[in-house]
Amino acid sequence: MKMDRKKFEQCCAIKFCVKLGESATVSYEKIQRGYGEYSLSRSQVFRWHMSFLEGQEQVEDEPRAGRPSTSKADGNVERVRSLVRSDRRWTLRIISSELNLNWFTVHQILTQDLDVRKVCTKMVPKNLVTEQKASRRDVCLDLLDHLAREPEFFGHVITGDESWILEYDPETKRQSWEWHIANSPCPKKGSSTRNLCHQDKLSIKLFIVKSLKDSGKMVAHVRPGIARTWMLHHDNARCHMAVSINELLAGKSIHVVPQPPYSPDLSPCDFFLFPQLKNHLRAPFWYFG
Repeated sequence: MKMDRKKFEQCCAIKFCVKLGESATVSYEKIQRGYGEYSLSRSQVFRWHMSFLEGQEQVEDEPRAGRPSTSKADGNVERVRSLVRSDRRWTLRIISSELNLNWFTVHQILTQDLDVRKVCTKMVPKNLVTEQKASRRDVCLDLLDHLAREPEFFGHVITGDESWILEYDPETKRQSWEWHIANSPCPKKGSSTRNLCHQDKLSIKLFIVKSLKDSGKMVAHVRPGIARTWMLHHDNARCHMAVSINELLAGKSIHVVPQPPYSPDLSPCDFFLFPQLKNHLRAPFWYFG
């Protein structure tokens, strides 16, 4: 395999530096000074330097049997197309391995020749109407204004939330990735069914009431510095907006940070805490008895 002329020159220079007893770092610095933007990467210089130290005399790359093809011929494009159509969830690594093609070539074929992109299933809780969008904007602007006036504002906010651990939950969002062309709709994933009886709903409300009643003691124990100034932030779930919950919050003088309607992305627990917990709790089946 014929080597690029500039790379050949640099390899000769590295070999010369090795003969002079210079280190790989010094060799890399000289290559950079001599070839500028055309110089080999640090890892390449160090690899060649080590090879020459170990006794290699040949300056050109050694031929490698079974090297993945880098050709973007029409035949390879069709092979990639057929493989993706057979299973849209195959990763670049698997496709490269199956077709014995270079990873970068497969990526170029998918994104440039086939014009596909990898998308995840998306669960949309609700499409906001104009009034709800305006409310979301106003709440966010008020929070930003409050933060500008009181930089320690978020240091006094405690987020409260709860989540479901499903009996069977086999697939994460990342596992749902699929290859789709630019104009195709995103795949949808419905919520797992949760049939709640009256007793379940009552248990949730009782759990929240107990948590709120004990919240003052817990905050005073864990974060005594904000025991008298802390604020609660939770989403607009029905159990949070119940009359009994609001009466309890008012009776205990607990200030609630406003939350726009249907905006779960502004609740940090749903995006930064619960997903990480559920990844560790994810299992084929959970049995409770």
